[in-house]
Formats: sequence, C-alpha cells, structure tokens
Amino acid sequence: MPQTKKRMKGFYSGIIVIALLLQTGCAFKDIDKRIFVLGVGIDPSEKVEDGLRVTLKLAKPAGDVKQEAAQSFSYLSHDSDSVAQAFYDMETHVDKKLDLGHNRSIILNKELLSTDLDEPMDFFTRRGGTQLIGYVAVAEKTAEETVTFAPDTEPPATIALYNFFDDTGTESPYVVTTFLFEFRRQALSNGKNTVLPIIDFNEEQGHFIVNKSIVLKWGEEPVELTSSQTKHFNSLMNKASGFNYNIQEDDLHLVLSIDEVKMKYKIITDEGQTPRIDMQITKTGVVSESNKRLKSSHLQKYGEIAATDIEKKVMELLTMLQENDVDPFGFGLRYRATRLSRKDIMEDWKRIYPEIEFNVQVKVNLKGTGIVE
Repeated sequence: MPQTKKRMKGFYSGIIVIALLLQTGCAFKDIDKRIFVLGVGIDPSEKVEDGLRVTLKLAKPAGDVKQEAAQSFSYLSHDSDSVAQAFYDMETHVDKKLDLGHNRSIILNKELLSTDLDEPMDFFTRRGGTQLIGYVAVAEKTAEETVTFAPDTEPPATIALYNFFDDTGTESPYVVTTFLFEFRRQALSNGKNTVLPIIDFNEEQGHFIVNKSIVLKWGEEPVELTSSQTKHFNSLMNKASGFNYNIQEDDLHLVLSIDEVKMKYKIITDEGQTPRIDMQITKTGVVSESNKRLKSSHLQKYGEIAATDIEKKVMELLTMLQENDVDPFGFGLRYRATRLSRKDIMEDWKRIYPEIEFNVQVKVNLKGTGIVE
C-alpha cells in the first residue's frame, strides 16, 4: 500500500511538471516599449463621412521629472470610421505599443451626444483595464482642443483633469463625476438618464472651467444644466461636499457653508390620487460670511429663510427636468424597484412622469455663526 501511494505521487508530480513545461509565456512588453495614453478626445470627423476624429494625449518619456521645465506630453490625432480603427491606425504612427491601462479621461464632443453613442463607446467598454478608473466628460469647445489644452497649474508628469474628478484635488458640488462603468450601466438600463460634466477652458488665463453638466437623451438633443442647477443636483444626488448658499433678505446678506446633505423621497401612486413625489431634504452647516453681526439665538430664523429659498430652487430644477422628459435622479428606477415586475411597468412610468407632482420640504440646520458672533 505505501508503495502504491509513492507511485501515485510520482505519477501526479510528473503530470504537473509536463503541464508547466507546456505553458506559454505571457505577452509582456517592457515599459520602454510602451507609450501610455492619458486622455482620449472624440470629435466628429471633417474628413471621413460619418466618421470620428480621435485625439490621444500621450505620456512622453522623461529621465528626471523634477528637471522637466514644461508638461511632457505629445499628441496624436487621426480620422477614421470608428474609434477602434483609429487606434489601430495610430499604432503605425508610433514605435511603441499604445497602452490604455493608465487612461482615465474620455472626452466627447457635444455634437455626438444627440447621436447613438453605443458604437463609439463600445471600444472602451470592452477593454477591462479602463472601465473602473476612466471617466466620461463633454467638451464645451472640441474634444481635441480640450485634450491638448495645458493649463498653467499643470506641472510635468501630472494630469490636471484627474484632480477635478477623483476627489484628490478640488472638491466642489459643481463638478459631476461619471465613470465609464456608470455610463454604460445607465445607458443600458431604463429609468435613469446619464449626467456628464462639461469641461471648458480659458486660454487667456490658462485654466480649466468645470462647473456645468449635461443630461443625455439617447438619440435626442441633450439637456444642459446651469452651474446652479448642477450644484443642486450634485449635492442632492451625490451628497457632494462644499455646498455654499447665498441668502438675501432685505438688507441682510448671508453665505452658508453646508457640509452635510441628506435626501429621501417616496413615489406615491395611490389610486384616486394625483401621482406625486414627496421629497425631504436636510442640510446642515454654518454661516461662513455675513454683512451684519449675527446672534446664535437667530440661527433657526436664518435656516428657515434658507430653506424657503432652496425649496424654490429645487422645485425649479425638478420641473425643468420633467418638462424636458429627463430623469437624472432615477425616479423611474426607484418606481421599477418598488413595484411588482411586469412587462409594461416602464410604459406606466412614462405615462405617469409628465404628470407627477413634486412636494419638496427642506430643513436647514445651522450649527453656528463661525468663531465670531
């Protein structure tokens, strides 16, 4: 019996050794044989009918980043009938492999938003390396100009746009972040419209401007949100920090700094009643600026003034979205999730949404007037 066990161990060991010998090596390329793509811009092509112009921002190799006096990037642009073909063609323009593993920004031209985005975005969603780190945004001008723009505050070997969207740099309720996997998920689901940030830049002053957003309607004209509407949407939907609010009543002017935002809502569709959405919003913060001396005993009054004004702004936002038949808050998704699943459930929601009423209640809790009264 012991002899049999030894033979079996030897047999299995031989199989393992043979299997290891038959394994093929990985297709590894040294880092000096790769060039990393750090940004992609997609515009309509002026040279290819119904084609696209793809622009790449490439990391230029440098011996010592600290000694670089300017941004170390190079750029490639190519026109083709698809994003994938443009990439394959551009691989013949460089002596290294185009590596998308570090790409985090995909910038779209506004003109593409009213077309079918499935085809140009399909190339990126099929590549697993960029789905979890890449975000999608819209260029106010052209995607090529936006990708190739170098702000004055961008030091060598860094990407200024990354700091806007990954919460490691600026933190502002005006900045919406939509990752590639979110973009794809919302494109395939019913009940929620995708919101993308709009990137603009001031060439004279040398800086980016990211304070607006746009709501997609697949195959139709998108709906653009102003800076104020973007701020309110982002603070409610994503609990974005850094929310500030101005209050003006008679000769009193206050600026509130809100550090906590909570929102909850219910969709009421009781039979015999007009469908409505009851929304409760709570904001907590402090007074960060005032044109008059304030008393802590009047904090509740200041909060009530702010709450009334915020209710009005939120109602205007919800009404505007409803009139344009877009739903970035995902009310339709909540409706689907809280009702028994049936074939025509989304048809019911499409009938209900244009007629639904909004009941918004806002409460503003002010914790103090700062370190002075």
